[in-house]
Parts: sequence; C-alpha cells; structure tokens
Amino acid sequence: MVDTKRAARLTGRTLMYILLSAWAFVQLFPLYWMITFSLKDNQEIFNLNPIGLPRSWLWSNYEDVIQNAHMLRYFANSLIVAAVTILTVTIFGLMATYALTRMVWRGRAVMRSYFMLGLALPIHAALLPVFLILKNMKMLNSYWALILPYSAFALAMGILIFIGFIAGIPKELEESACLDGCTVYSIFARIILPLMAPAISVVAIFTFLQAWNELLFASVYATDWRYKTLTVGIMGMAGQYQTRWGPIGAGLTMATVPTLVIYIILSDKVQKSLVIGAVKG
Repeated sequence: MVDTKRAARLTGRTLMYILLSAWAFVQLFPLYWMITFSLKDNQEIFNLNPIGLPRSWLWSNYEDVIQNAHMLRYFANSLIVAAVTILTVTIFGLMATYALTRMVWRGRAVMRSYFMLGLALPIHAALLPVFLILKNMKMLNSYWALILPYSAFALAMGILIFIGFIAGIPKELEESACLDGCTVYSIFARIILPLMAPAISVVAIFTFLQAWNELLFASVYATDWRYKTLTVGIMGMAGQYQTRWGPIGAGLTMATVPTLVIYIILSDKVQKSLVIGAVKG
C-alpha cells in the first residue's frame, strides 16, 4: 500500500514537472526567437532558418541600430521618462494613500472614489483631450509631454496597491511615534516609507512597464527625434517598401532586456508584497 502511494506521488510529481517544463518552454520561446532573429538577415528569418540558431551571427545588426538609428538616444529618452514617471507616481501615490487611509478629513471617501475612477478610464481614450491640453500649454515635444500623462494614469493603480499594503501596517506604530513627539511628516518619512518598500517595488515595476512599452502617446506627443522613445524609434525602422528585420529584432532585444533585469532584481519583493496585500488588504 505504501509503495502504491509512493508510486502515485512520484508519478504526479513527474507529470507536474513535465507540465511546468512545457509551460516554461512556451513562455521562454518568444524571447529565444527574438534574440536569434536579431542576429539574422531577412532571408534566414523568413526562408532558410526561421527558428534555429543563426548560421552566421550578424552582430552588425546591433551596430547598425546603435550607429544609424539613434537607438542610444531613444533608449536614454525612454529611461528618463520611465525613471521620472516612477518617481512621480511613487511620491504622490504614497502621500495620497497616507492621507486617504490614515488621516481623518471631510470628503476623504469621495476623494478616494475619485482616484479609483482612474482605473476605469483607458489611457488611450484621453489621447485627444490630453493632446489639446499639452498643445495649449506648449508642452508638446518635451519629456513632460509623456511624463505627466503617464504619471496621471499610473497613479490610480499605484494608490490601489499602496492602500492594500498600508492596511497591514499597525496604527499603534504611528500612535507610539506621535507620543514620542513625531510630527505627521516624521511619521510618514521614518515609519511608513521604510515599511512600504515591497509595495514600492510593485508600483515601480507596473509603472515602468507602462511607461517603457507605451507607443501611442509617445508617437503623438513627441514627434521630434530628440524626444522619441525606444518604442517609437523601433516602429520607425520599418521601411515603406523594404524592411530589414534583423536590426528591428536588435532594437526589440535592447528594449526587452531592461524589463527583464528590473523584474529579476525586484521579483522577490514583488511576490512578498502581492501576498501581503492580498491577505491583509
């Protein structure tokens, strides 16, 4: 009887590993395909060798992208926009969350509902109104033309995540600090901010993905090449009559690597924050 249970357990575990391995292959294959086709020419991509390793490793595709397509400038623009957007959403989202959850003031529930309405509004539904506002404020073709809309639309999700996490922080910590003479600002800076580090990691990743991968706003609000982001630069590499897909693959790889690196660095904190927010929120 014991051997039968052990055999059944071993069979179930083996089946689980097989399924997980298959799922991992499905998830990782697009990344493998993107990296390999970034090192091929058009003939090898479409005809001779679409999914295999490159027969001749064309590192010149990366050189072409960096030297001739302003890709380093676009990469820097995306990095600036994403970094400032993350900083803006984090600071204002944390302050708003603290005011909505810990402070008592008239209209708090209404204001909280107002912020949550941002989750119901698709970001691209505001394309024309935001364009007119930026045009009247003479802010088109600048970093702020992208940072401000990205921050505004990411703020609702950031506040929602922060609210779920701050609910698990005991109020007694703040009451003790208040008795010791700390002001509201000291409590926020010395107690709340350090304890919210895992939630900040989650918001940083979500905000980064939105700001880094967004295309429509970036292609409309920043038409000057000096402010174009990486996604717009990659889209512009497609020719009207002929397209070299190898350099496009190189640009896509350059755009994907930072996302993977940031997620690998922050993945542990992200998982802990999601679990804590789900249980205590």
